[in-house]
Amino acid sequence: MSDPDPDDPFRRLNYRRLIAWPERIEREWPFLESLLREAPERSVIDLGCGTGEHCTFLAAKGAFAAGIDRSAPQIEKAREYEGAHGECGPRFYLGEIARLPDLCARRFGMAICLGNVLPYFEDEALRDALTAVASRLLPGGRLVVQVLNYRRILDQDVRHLPLNFRPDPEEEGGEIVWVRIMSKAQEGHVRFFPTTLRVRAGREPPVEIHAAREVVLRAWLWPELERLLGETGFGAFQLFGDMRRAPFDPQRSQDLIFTAAARRAAVNGRSPS
Repeated sequence: MSDPDPDDPFRRLNYRRLIAWPERIEREWPFLESLLREAPERSVIDLGCGTGEHCTFLAAKGAFAAGIDRSAPQIEKAREYEGAHGECGPRFYLGEIARLPDLCARRFGMAICLGNVLPYFEDEALRDALTAVASRLLPGGRLVVQVLNYRRILDQDVRHLPLNFRPDPEEEGGEIVWVRIMSKAQEGHVRFFPTTLRVRAGREPPVEIHAAREVVLRAWLWPELERLLGETGFGAFQLFGDMRRAPFDPQRSQDLIFTAAARRAAVNGRSPS
């Protein structure tokens, strides 16, 4: 069977199997809840929503939640949640974030972009995406972003992220291991090799490669992001090293988490005067 979209880097990733979602969202919720309480409206758009777990959780907490993702297989899985809470259930859109104004007419009190989505955007593509997001946020709405701390990765030549172990749903006693290897690429980029292994003790072979791919990511640094955010309608930045609000340390924090407040919608990629 042919691959329906060989250019989709997410087509074979099953995030429901790779990530311990209840534990992850339990860790993130106090941080997100505090921001949602300050939002002009209890509504959230999830940028790069994947299989829809954040949206579904937020809908269960009484927020209007919608998600957008460019990967058809991810959105197909996410839409399994659309009826989970009746008319209050999440809504999902297939398409690029830059097309959000064409796909969704409403505006939101908050936008979240979690899980290292931004590095899949090169410079102009990210400018277009941020401009679109600014136009879909209410005045004072906040953008919340989580990315890897590429300053640390580049300066210290970090070659891998922590291993992630999950039970194999297809074989009792088996495990799925998510391996994320990286290396420096051209200036301002890293080469990323996300790989899933199946571990089955007592079988031959005991370890198999289930899926592997290679993608070049834009290693965004905060000064670059700050400039683009300012040009596309955002201000009042806050930086954190984790969702417990630890201070961001460029050489020690694993993640860069920031919030940015929408001023007015950007015009032609530039913040209005």
